[in-house]
Amino acid sequence: MLFKKIGVIGGGTMGQGIAEMLAAKGLDVLLVEQTPEKLDHSVEMIETGLDKKLEKWAITQAEKKLILSRIHKTTSYEELSVCDLIIETITEDLEEKKVLFRKLEEVIGTDIILTSNTSTLSLTELASATNSPERMIGLHWTHPVSSIDMVEIIRGLKTSDETFNATKQFAEEVLGKKGIMVYESPGFVTSRLICLHINEALHLLEEGVASAEDIDEAVRIGYKFQHGPLEMADRFGLDSVHAALDGMFREFGELKYRPSTVLKKMVRAGQLGVKTGEGFFKYDKDGDRV
Repeated sequence: MLFKKIGVIGGGTMGQGIAEMLAAKGLDVLLVEQTPEKLDHSVEMIETGLDKKLEKWAITQAEKKLILSRIHKTTSYEELSVCDLIIETITEDLEEKKVLFRKLEEVIGTDIILTSNTSTLSLTELASATNSPERMIGLHWTHPVSSIDMVEIIRGLKTSDETFNATKQFAEEVLGKKGIMVYESPGFVTSRLICLHINEALHLLEEGVASAEDIDEAVRIGYKFQHGPLEMADRFGLDSVHAALDGMFREFGELKYRPSTVLKKMVRAGQLGVKTGEGFFKYDKDGDRV
């Protein structure tokens, strides 16, 4: 199957990363957001990220322009009818995602593969909102998308072999990522493991075992991670981490998945990490630690 034009619905942190990565691989991208203002902000953030790479000599000015020229903005689902594959990356809300896929089916053809970037929600339940669950599959990317050479490919109950094989071809041959096949389970592999890692770090913080800075330094230096667990949480978005843990807690019923009290407090206070400029640490508008 040929993949030339990809739709990305949702211009948040993950949507921005996915759109940039796809454009860097030579694909045309249709980026969808609810309003022109949100679209402009998303592209501005993509450009900011490219400028950082430019400063580090990771890309050239010509490459930056080429990447941006391949990202096309729209607020209309109808325009996605020309795409070969669509990636949904809106908020982690099951009902919102269901509504989105129902709307999509009204305006696109039956041959377009539908994928979701959900980190914990059931692909089978999402697919049940469509008339063609066999073409529904999960593509769960890890942040930062452009520098992680792996993507989880999640099969729902009715995902067809044809859909899986085409999606695996897209991930591995077109994007150069290692596609990890996952049978549906709450949290899949990566979210299930990393959220427990973060939650345990939060319990250490609550118990006063060490400061946030020292917990992160111990893990970052001791295990050569790029970021410690609390900065990871800030970069994922504390609301997203809370939603993932809460979803797994409800599905499994095991206390180890129950979101820590300090995480709940941070989310209620609106301190969500990089996206709000403050979480366990403070960040500037470019997402760098202050």
